[in-house]
Amino acid sequence: MPVENLARSDVISATTDEPIHELASTMDDESVGSVVITDDGMPVGIVTDRDLMKHVLAERTDPDDVVAGDVMTEDLCTIEHDAGFYQATELMSEHGVRRLPVTGSDGELAGIITIDDLNELLADEHQELAGIIRKQRPPY
Repeated sequence: MPVENLARSDVISATTDEPIHELASTMDDESVGSVVITDDGMPVGIVTDRDLMKHVLAERTDPDDVVAGDVMTEDLCTIEHDAGFYQATELMSEHGVRRLPVTGSDGELAGIITIDDLNELLADEHQELAGIIRKQRPPY
């Protein structure tokens, strides 16, 4: 199944000069754990709730002096919209990430897929299999 069928298209994004207090407010308002950082629609980084904790709270940095570009993960791992489920899991495992921004054929940000999304899909598939097994097994 292509990632584009699994990914969320309503990905939250911001620019590198977005103040981190705005990012934190957006994460809270949207109930998300990350914001993809873009430059002209192209994903260039990601800021997670953990990044805010590590780079601001743990280092006791004044949040008024910090923008997204200061704390974002720049070595961004992305996946193309037509890649498959298995490729997404491989990339997440290989790079130790829980979120993959999805890019369109033009390289622009098209969505995001998370480990929670993949887990939910697997749980749904397991429920379907369990239903088949229940119908086929003899009564006890």
